[in-house]
Amino acid sequence: MPPIPGSGLAKGLAVTLRTMTKKTVTAQYPDTQPELPPRSRGVIGLFEENCTVCMLCARECPDWCIYIDSHKETVPPAAPGGRERSRNVLDRFAIDFSLCMYCGICIEVCPFDALFWSPEFEYAETDIHELTHERDKLREWMWTVPEPPALDPGAEEPKEIAAARKTADKLATQEAQQAQQAEQAPQSEEGGTP
Repeated sequence: MPPIPGSGLAKGLAVTLRTMTKKTVTAQYPDTQPELPPRSRGVIGLFEENCTVCMLCARECPDWCIYIDSHKETVPPAAPGGRERSRNVLDRFAIDFSLCMYCGICIEVCPFDALFWSPEFEYAETDIHELTHERDKLREWMWTVPEPPALDPGAEEPKEIAAARKTADKLATQEAQQAQQAEQAPQSEEGGTP
């Protein structure tokens, strides 16, 4: 049987009418903020106090999008007769987000926990040259970094905390034994011969 002329048009209009009457599931972005997963990658936040200008993040970056400038400062000796020390002072820390591929290598290699993922994603600019964000902006994003997820209550204690607790318990028992010996020493002197 040959198809009825216009049946395809009628089917298409029926699909259109069905979808027009359904409630939309699209989130209207500027008006409604999206619900991001807790560990989503937005931008990189800088905790400047932890940065020692070791340059590991800039060296390991596959895109070479991290720019760091620093200078050396001489620190006076901490104790009299000590020697002066030199330390690196951070002058510039910038990330060019037009080059960044959000791989997270810089965050992983940082030995001092100075870089963190922030879920902030609204940093679009009209000019590509303005996507190089300096340390002031990176520091602002640091305060949007969420706290790490809580440990599973059934999980075993981290090795570092277990070792520290073991050492603290050992010191506490040593102090208790010393206090007990100190109490027994005066009693033995009182009971001794004059």
